[in-house]
Amino acid sequence: MFEDILIVVKIYTEFSDFGIPSQMAGKIKISDDSSYKTYSVCESAADSSSRVEEDGESDGPAVFMCGKCKLPIGDSLSWAGSDDEQNQIMLKRITDNVVIGKDPFVSGTRKELGCLVVNLTCCGCCSELGIMYISTPKKLDYKRSLFCFNVENIESYVVGSPGQRVPELHREDKPVTLEYQNIVEQQMTEIKSLSVIIGQRLLEIENNLQCSSGK
Repeated sequence: MFEDILIVVKIYTEFSDFGIPSQMAGKIKISDDSSYKTYSVCESAADSSSRVEEDGESDGPAVFMCGKCKLPIGDSLSWAGSDDEQNQIMLKRITDNVVIGKDPFVSGTRKELGCLVVNLTCCGCCSELGIMYISTPKKLDYKRSLFCFNVENIESYVVGSPGQRVPELHREDKPVTLEYQNIVEQQMTEIKSLSVIIGQRLLEIENNLQCSSGK
């Protein structure tokens, strides 16, 4: 039933060995002992259509999160395009915080009549995040096997955003307050979550290099 889908599972744990620039901060909160998987669709399927929109220059990588519980679901390094009419963004890879539905159904929207899709939901809060197209008419082939998220159901954070700043506190003038401590702890949690994503990319690159050298 899922012949059009190629899911490659990469598991990466123990993210403490990977360094992250100190300026990375955001709004993600996750537990320190979490393990992650990255699901990726076949590159040929993701890149087969010239109709996928390409975004312009951005300030930095973005992390996409569940709009309700803020679990990370993917990042802009896996960007495949967007559909303004459907208010969707499309990614080639997701984290294991996204649950891929097992029961395909026919989409009921007028534009997507004839499309066979499965739901994408958050494993943390069970919120519906978007859909994945299993079978499509020719005009929507460029969406097949991509992870399509509804913009209204997700949030994002751009790494290095100038809007995120740590208060300038001078130790000799001001005591370390509980509020400041909470800010530091939040930033440490966010940095760890970003290190996981970067670690996954490094692991994929290493595996690709090993495969290339073995040929």
